[in-house]
Amino acid sequence: MNDDGLIAVNDGLWIPRAELTYRATRSGGPGGQHVNTSSTRVELVWDVDGSPSVTEEQRALIRGKLANRISGEGTLLLAASDHRSQYQNKEAVTERFAALLREALTVQKKRKKTRPPRGASEARLRAKKQRSQLKKMRGGPIEE
Repeated sequence: MNDDGLIAVNDGLWIPRAELTYRATRSGGPGGQHVNTSSTRVELVWDVDGSPSVTEEQRALIRGKLANRISGEGTLLLAASDHRSQYQNKEAVTERFAALLREALTVQKKRKKTRPPRGASEARLRAKKQRSQLKKMRGGPIEE
């Protein structure tokens, strides 16, 4: 987070706070009279499809990895009600938003196919043969 209104997602992506919409609602759950009177739960709404800050490739990555969190209209909705303060919940949901985007934008390296070394497969076969011999050596019923 920056003081100049930009949220740092990674080295190449900064999202202006102006693109985010915050909404304060009442928190559910226990908490007594304080919960019933104050709107401390904060919802963050971000328009993924309409954001000029992300490139089309980034948008496709985000849409692919966060498909279950993005609505039909193309908006991402996150909520935080961990703290008793609206400000702390706003900061928490913004931090969670940046972490979620950071994770969605990381491209996993392609796996290189490898073969086990010849020594390993030979050792495995040797161990199997030893185990087989051990089991063969176990005596059956003794004949008299």
